Amino acid sequence: MEQHRTRPPQSRPRRGRTPLPPQAQGEPGDGRAVAPSAESATVYRAGGGEGRRMPPLVRALRRFPDPRLTGLGSGLFAAASMLVLGFLDGLLFGGAVAVYGVFFVLVSGLTAGWVRKADLVTAPVAVPIAFALGAFFVGDGGDGISGHLAGLVTTLATSAGWLYGGTLVAGLVVTVRKVRLMARKAAAQRRTGQQDRPEQPQPQKAPKPRRA
Repeated sequence: MEQHRTRPPQSRPRRGRTPLPPQAQGEPGDGRAVAPSAESATVYRAGGGEGRRMPPLVRALRRFPDPRLTGLGSGLFAAASMLVLGFLDGLLFGGAVAVYGVFFVLVSGLTAGWVRKADLVTAPVAVPIAFALGAFFVGDGGDGISGHLAGLVTTLATSAGWLYGGTLVAGLVVTVRKVRLMARKAAAQRRTGQQDRPEQPQPQKAPKPRRA
């Protein structure tokens, strides 16, 4: 009788399958293969975005408070800030005009940046008044009301550059915000007009006359 030879089954690689990554094949020697889960893929995609970090300046600006003051609120903020800063300047620095001018420029920028969009015009008007209120503590006046008024006039005359500079900063900030607001409104109107525009029907071709 003939004896059929039996060959051990040989494992052949299947076509059409891509090899799994080392993370999905499991540890060597355990004999188990772990399929990649959706959670691991999500974590991998999320981890790839961590490399794109924002610059430190942008992160610092985002952490900075961004209130929205009314026209009256922005004027009160500027006046109160300059009164306090003028008092501290006269107490600690002996009424230095340069120190008071730097404080005024900063307060002008903050006032113009924090006022709400509907009251942008009030910021360049409020900051000069706040400058005059705070300068009451900076000027070297004599005794009595007349002496303090004379010192105030002298301070305003000698620090006119700081006054104009802070007002100019407030005007520039307000102008930039106004231009950006107008650009956003124009873009929104264009998008709304494109969405509401009815579709024009295409002209239909007239049928050709049939020949007799």
